[in-house]
Amino acid sequence: MTRRRQAGTTTVEFAIIGLLAMTVILSLIEFSRLVFTLNALNEATRRGARMAAVCPINDPAIAQVAVFNAPGGGGASAIVSGLTPDKVAVDYLNQTGGTIGSPGASFTQIRYVRVRITNLQHTLLIPLYNLTLTLPQYPATLPRESLGIPRIGAGPLPC
Repeated sequence: MTRRRQAGTTTVEFAIIGLLAMTVILSLIEFSRLVFTLNALNEATRRGARMAAVCPINDPAIAQVAVFNAPGGGGASAIVSGLTPDKVAVDYLNQTGGTIGSPGASFTQIRYVRVRITNLQHTLLIPLYNLTLTLPQYPATLPRESLGIPRIGAGPLPC
């Protein structure tokens, strides 16, 4: 008689524990995906700052390379969802770290280049949690190098 009363108990227990286990597993996968995205953004700003240090001022190739595309290639990144060249900001800085308003007119004043990724949102894929996070800016600053100007010769070098 007691066996009949407990016939569905195992199924109910499995449903509760299974739901909890799947939530934990999917949360771990989503956390790993978020960490991957954050590391990819750090690499994207490093790549962009490296290109900005050697490419001509405000060259569009800087943003394209920062989003893991080839120079001259366009579109969104294949690695980070939602990362497009318009989310990449390039700043040219003077000796004290202040932003130079018109960098083309004051090439000799540029001492550093900074690349930032701005306004990027990351949507979590955990079932039942429709949450979108706005990620912080990821700046990378490097000392300027040639900025596309050769030591000998005329005209800027292409990226």
